[in-house]
Parts: sequence; structure tokens; C-alpha cells
Amino acid sequence: MMKVTLLLLSLFSVELFAQQYPALPEPVSNNAVAKITNQKGQYLLSFMGLGAKKNYQAIHNKVWALKLGEDHWQEKQPVPSSIQPIGRLASTAVGVGAYAYIFGGYNVNAKHQEVSSPDVFRYELEQDRYIKLTPMPVPVDDSVALVYQQRYIYLVSGWHNDGNVNLVQIYDIKENTWQQASPFLGQAVFGQAGAIVKNIILVCDGVMVVPHLNKRRTYQSAEQCRKGVIDLSNPSKVAWSIIKHPTGVARYRMAASALANKIIFIGGSTNPYNYNGIGYDGVPSSASDAIWIFDTKDDTWQVTTSKHRSMDHRGLLNNNNELLTIGGMNNQQQVISNIYSHDLP
Repeated sequence: MMKVTLLLLSLFSVELFAQQYPALPEPVSNNAVAKITNQKGQYLLSFMGLGAKKNYQAIHNKVWALKLGEDHWQEKQPVPSSIQPIGRLASTAVGVGAYAYIFGGYNVNAKHQEVSSPDVFRYELEQDRYIKLTPMPVPVDDSVALVYQQRYIYLVSGWHNDGNVNLVQIYDIKENTWQQASPFLGQAVFGQAGAIVKNIILVCDGVMVVPHLNKRRTYQSAEQCRKGVIDLSNPSKVAWSIIKHPTGVARYRMAASALANKIIFIGGSTNPYNYNGIGYDGVPSSASDAIWIFDTKDDTWQVTTSKHRSMDHRGLLNNNNELLTIGGMNNQQQVISNIYSHDLP
């Protein structure tokens, strides 16, 4: 009897203290996400993205905020835009202290033309307002944003209107200025994922553009991992090198984040796709449950799986060492409102 009682108490305790996350008010995918901390607490933020109908009219600029510990998301002021339509996909956001910084993305009009946005905003949650910052020198979407020394934000590669760029653009929060860093030495891609530990960057996979003789270009997965080491005396100098790929099979729009000395990649799809979840090859894309764990101390990989399958992410949020994806698409290319917590070994 004692053993049964202890077991029940143990299970109840785990359930009692497990962090619970309410679903988003509505399904959203390809949304920029960030975590911030201000005087009132810690918050998860979701900016813009794609609604359940998955057409150009479902692309929006809505914003939701969740104060950790509360049971519902609050709708906030939508993200402004210097271009029309105002809804955007594939933006990137990061949290630095009490503020979220939002970069780029692209819009889609009724003719299915896509334009990369130059917009950069600082979002101040307490005032629920946006401060327009110096625009990107080269507007990009489907990029990776990485915070270094709580001052510099690196945008690595990404798509610019008609093709990928190999640029590494650095935004200086303190000076509200941009500079170019050492170019990315992998294939220029969009839909890649990456994270940073101290001065070590790791960026993996994405999609490259492939030219052909006498026919239209195509899009192809880029199976690659590149490690960048930032020069401690000069943030614009990045020494890039090749890191062996963990599986040899590229994934598109994974979620990535740092955890202690490790960089974690979760989800995504092995079949790159348009914003509706249908592959460029016409085949519906499947979501992955894979987790890759890169140890920056010895450049080794560990490969495992999550209990969730999801794709179409713009970030992976770390809440007290619990890794979260916010929305995305499931294995049937449906846009979801779920907040998934991914267990690591």
C-alpha cells in the first residue's frame, strides 16, 4: 500500500509542477517568435504568420503575447509595415532583455508575387508599441537571427526578392546601425536554422536555388552545417568551417536554439515546400520528429526524436531549459495552434 501511495504522489507531483502552455488563440505557422523579460515577468511572443486557410489572404500581421504562468494569450497591436500587403511570412524575431526585435519577412499579393521587407522594429511590450529602426541594407526573409553579447544581432543568409544571399548582416542595438560580417561560406540558402553559444554560431541546411540549361531554375535541399567563430576583438570577423552533417539528409524550416553549451535543432521537413506545405516537387511535405544536438565543446552530434512532429518554424524558445515550438504545421500540413514542449535525453 505504501508503494502505491508513493507512486501516486510522485505522478501527481510531476503533473502538478509540469509547465502547462495554453494554445494560441488561432492556428498560425511561419510566425516569428521571441521570449522577453520585463519588470512584470517573462513572456512568449508570436508575430505575424500564416493562418489555417494557407492562401495569400491568410497571411497576417497579428501579434499575441503569453505571460508565463497565465492561462491565455493576449492579442497585441499588429506589426506595422512599409510595404503592401501588410501581412508577412518568414520574418525573424529575437528577444533581448525587455524588447523583441523583428526583422524582414515577405508578403504575397493577389498575383502571388513575393517581396522581401526591409523593415526592422523594436517591440516594447509594456507600451504595446513598435519603434522603427534602421532598415536592413539588404532585405531578407527566411533568414536566421542570432544575438551576440546582448548587443549584436546577426542575420545569416536568407532570401532577397529574387534569390538567396550569402551575406551576414549585423545589427548593432546600441548604435542602431548595420555592418557586414564575413560572408557565409556555405551554399546561400533560405529556410535554414541556427543558434549561437557564446561566440560560436552553427547554421544547418535550408534550400538553395539550382540553375538549369534551357529550363526554369528549381529549389533543392542543401545538406550542410557551417560553424562560425566570431573574433572576440572584432564582431564583424567570423571564421567559417565545415561541420559534418548529423544525418546526411537536410531539413527545411527547423526550429533551433542554444541550451547550455549545446545547439538544438528540432522538427522541420526533409521535403522543402511552398508556404502552403506542398513541396516544390508537388508532393505534400511531412513533418519531422527528429532532434539534433550539437555539442560546441567537442563538435559532436547526438540524434534523437521528439514526441511531436512539426515543421514550418521560425524559432525555438528556451524557457528555463524547456524547449518550445509555437504553432507551425503538423504532419498533414495543417496549421496548428499548439505549444509543444520537446523533451531532450
